[in-house]
Amino acid sequence: MDNSLVVKLRQMTGAGMMDCRMALEDANGDMEAAADILRKKGMVKAAKRGERETREGVVAIYSHSNKKLGAMVELLSETDFVARNADFQTLANDLAMHVAAMNPLYLSPEDVPQEVIGKEREIYSEEFAGSGKPKEIVDKIVDNKMGKFYEDTCLLNQRFVKDEDVTVGDLIKQKIGVIGENIRVGRFARFEI
Repeated sequence: MDNSLVVKLRQMTGAGMMDCRMALEDANGDMEAAADILRKKGMVKAAKRGERETREGVVAIYSHSNKKLGAMVELLSETDFVARNADFQTLANDLAMHVAAMNPLYLSPEDVPQEVIGKEREIYSEEFAGSGKPKEIVDKIVDNKMGKFYEDTCLLNQRFVKDEDVTVGDLIKQKIGVIGENIRVGRFARFEI
């Protein structure tokens, strides 16, 4: 395998040299396919690390240029070593900027209060009350609308403001795969005057 391709893939993904070499071999030298392979591997590694305790981390603060909008994000890691890592701190800052821009209300769908979910489902169901559509179809439509509701209001389900091809949750999983430790958002807050 051409070493320049391996180096290029490493720079593009941040993965280890051997992982890049193996991914390029599996993808027959196709950079995009190799990047996808590494991305999937990172997601698998992230799932395995997802249960580890996170007791270290940083608080990132974003303040918009007009000084009337700001956000804070608590990003947690397993060790202080990772919390001092430049990639980790960049992620924390990017997440603070994302919170300022997208104004999520909840961290994940599990954090949405049941009364809010019930009210949203009721509103969506009432839209089709007299439509004559079968209940199964209406239920599917309501489920799809709830998915959109979560994408709009839950930080981990939102499309990342700097790369709309990934959700914030997927971005964090990718970083877990690259950094090698569990990472999670603890708390966040947004302030606007």
